[in-house]
Amino acid sequence: MSRADLVRFPLLEAGQPYPLGATVTEGGINFAVFSAHATRVDLCIFDEAGRIEVARRELPEFTDEVWHGFLPGGKAGLVYGYRVHGPWQPEEGHRFNPHKLLLDPYAREWVGQLRWSPVLFAGDAAPSGAPLGVDKRDSASYMPKARVVADLPPLSQPRPAVPWDRSVIYECHVRGMTRQHPQVPGRLRGTFAGLAHDAVIAHLVSLGVTAVELLPVHAFVDDAQLTDRGLRNYWGYNTLGFFALEQRYLGAGGIGEFRAMAERLHAAGIELILDVVYNHTAEGNEMGPTLSFKGLDNACWYRLNPENKRHYINDTGTGNTLNLSHPRVLQMVMDSLRYWVVQMGVDGFRFDLATILGREATGFDQGCGFFDAMAQDPVLQHVKLIAEPWDCGPGGYQPGNFPPRWAEWNDAFRDTVRSFWRGDEMQAAALATRLTGSADRFDQRGRRPWASVNFITAHDGFTLHDLVSYNHKRNDANGEDNRDGHDDNRSWNCGAEGPTDDSRVLTLRERQKRNMLATLLLSQGTPMLLAGDEFGRSQQGNNNAYCQDNELSWLNWTGLDDPAGEQLSAFVCRLLKLRAALPALRMARFATGGDPESTFRDVVWLRSDGEEMQAGDWNDAQMRCFGMRVDGRALRLHEPDPAAETLIELVVNASPEDVGWTLDDGDSEYPWRRLIDTSSGYVAAVEGNNGRVLIAGRSLQLFATGLTAGGEEMLAALQRALDGVDASEAVS
Repeated sequence: MSRADLVRFPLLEAGQPYPLGATVTEGGINFAVFSAHATRVDLCIFDEAGRIEVARRELPEFTDEVWHGFLPGGKAGLVYGYRVHGPWQPEEGHRFNPHKLLLDPYAREWVGQLRWSPVLFAGDAAPSGAPLGVDKRDSASYMPKARVVADLPPLSQPRPAVPWDRSVIYECHVRGMTRQHPQVPGRLRGTFAGLAHDAVIAHLVSLGVTAVELLPVHAFVDDAQLTDRGLRNYWGYNTLGFFALEQRYLGAGGIGEFRAMAERLHAAGIELILDVVYNHTAEGNEMGPTLSFKGLDNACWYRLNPENKRHYINDTGTGNTLNLSHPRVLQMVMDSLRYWVVQMGVDGFRFDLATILGREATGFDQGCGFFDAMAQDPVLQHVKLIAEPWDCGPGGYQPGNFPPRWAEWNDAFRDTVRSFWRGDEMQAAALATRLTGSADRFDQRGRRPWASVNFITAHDGFTLHDLVSYNHKRNDANGEDNRDGHDDNRSWNCGAEGPTDDSRVLTLRERQKRNMLATLLLSQGTPMLLAGDEFGRSQQGNNNAYCQDNELSWLNWTGLDDPAGEQLSAFVCRLLKLRAALPALRMARFATGGDPESTFRDVVWLRSDGEEMQAGDWNDAQMRCFGMRVDGRALRLHEPDPAAETLIELVVNASPEDVGWTLDDGDSEYPWRRLIDTSSGYVAAVEGNNGRVLIAGRSLQLFATGLTAGGEEMLAALQRALDGVDASEAVS
C-alpha cells in the first residue's frame, strides 16, 4: 500500500456497531456489517468507477456479532465492498471465501453491473458429495460495488393517505410504462423520471386510480440462464439489494429521481406502493454464486436443511429462502421497509410470496416475529400492507390467514370472475361471495372488505385483451418450448384464436372486457387494475412475459388512439367515478343480508322476476343471471349523507340469451337510472318504475335510484358529471 493511500485512507477507528450499513457522519463514515460466524472482515475501497481496489482495511471491532469500524474523513460517494474470512464448511452451513468480493446488504446505491463468470462461484460439492476446493480467483472485477450515500432531506409533499375503502391500485412496470410513451422525452423513457412525467400523471389522474404499485425496483440480477438466451429478467423478482434501486430505471439524476417521482405522485393525490421480494435472494441454492449474504454468513441469512446444511430449504421455488426467524435478518427487512417509507416516500408494500415471511420452523404462523414486528412498528403501522398469500412450500396457500391491517391478493376473485363470464356452470353463488368482499376469507378479527385485493389480471398471466382472445398461451418467445406459464387460464377467445377480422368476435371481445372491468371496479374490496388493460394492451398470448424486456411487454400507448381503446379507457373512467361517488359500491363493513323483516337490508340477491333468490336458485347449475341490490341507508355512517340515500342494483347475465328483468322501485318515488350497460353503453333513465327492462346476453347493468330528494339530486348531478367525461353515449 502506498504512502498516499495511507494518507487518504487511514487505519479504521473502532466506530459503532449501529446503525448497520455505511453511515455518513460529520467526521467520516461508520461501517457496520453483521456476521456471527466470520473470523475477520475486510473493507475494500475502490476508485469512483469501482474498477480498481485502492485500499483494504480490516474492520477492527466485533460487538454483538456486528463487525464495525470508522473511517475518519470518509465522505459520501466512497465506493466499497467486503471480503469476509471464516470457515469453509458447507456441511455446517458455512461458505466463507475472502476471494469473493461481497456487496453490503445495506448498500443504498450500486456502482457497475454484475457480469456472470465462473469466478463468482465460491466452490461447492460435486454431485457425489465429495468436497471441491475453495475457488481462489478474485471476483471483484465481475461484481458491482456499493457507494456510500448520505441521508436525504425530509419529504416536502404531504402523503395522500387515501383510506383503504377508497383505494384503487394500478399495477405497472417502471420501464414498460413509458418505454414507448410518445409524450415522454426519449432520455426519460423507462425511468422513474419518465413515470413522473406530466403526461403519465395526467393519465393516472384521469383514470381515477389512487395508488401506483410498481413491480420490483430493488436492485436485482439478470439470471444467467436468461442472459445465455439473450433475454433479461424484466419483472425483477430476483433481488440482491434491498436498499438499492435497480440502476436500469435511473437517469442522470440518480436515486433522487425516485424521490422526485414519489413527490410528484403525492402532489397528484396518488400513493406509491412497491412490490418487494423479501422471501429469497439472487444467490440461488448451493450451486449458486456468492455475491453478498451467502459469503457474509450463510448459516444465518438462509433457511438451511437441518439434516444437511449444505442444502437450502426452497419454499420459494427459486433455490433459497431468507431466514426471517433470525433477528438480524428480520432487522434487515424492517430497516429496509422503514428506509423506503421515511427516506424515499413510499406509502405501502406488496409482499411477493408473503407466506414465507410468516414461516417459523413449524410452518406459517400468524404470531411469527415478522408479523409482530410489523404490528408494533411506529413507522410501518401507517402504511398499506398487501400480501401475496402463498408460496411453494408445504402449507403455503394461506389466503385469508394474514393478520389484521393486511390486505391480500384474492385469486379466488380472479378465477371466479373469469369462469362466470366464460359461461361456466355453478358459478353464481361463488360470484355473489366475491362481489361482496369475500367474507368467507376475510371476515374475521375485525378485518374489512378492503382486505380483499380484487383483480382479473396482473403482471403474471394474460392481459385482459389476451384473456378474451386466446384459449391457449403463446410463450414460445421465452425459449422454454411453451412449457412455462399457467395452463389453467380460464380464458375464452370468443370464437377465434388470436387476431381476427371477424366483426362479431371483435364486438364480443370488447363486451367481455367491459363485463370483467365492471365486475372488478363495482365489487366490494380493493380493486387492482393492470396497466394497459384500460385500453386493451396485448402480449400476443404470452402469459409469462417475465423475460420480455421489449415491445411485447412495454405498453403501446397508440392503443389510446384506437377507437376501441379510447372507448374502453373512457368506460374505466366512468366506472371509477361511480365507485368514488357511491358508498354502496365500497362498503366499510361486510354485508350480512339482514333480517328479511328489517327496514333496511344492506344486500338482497334477486332473480329476474324481482323476487329474492332462494337456495334452489343458487344450486341451479345453469343460473347465469342474478342481481345484487344494495341499500345505502343500511350502510350510512354519518348524517346527513345524500350518497347513502340511494338504492343500487347490479345485474349480471353471463348467458348468451337476453333476459327480461323486473326493477322494483321499493320505497323510491324516483325513476331508476341506468348508469352502466356493458352491451351498448348507457341511457339516462329507465322508462317507468317497477317495470321490465332487458338485460342483454353476456352483459352487466348497474341501476340506481334515489330514496329521498337528496339522493335523487345527488344521482342527477352524478349523471350529468358522467355524461360530461365520457367520449360518447354508446360503447360499441
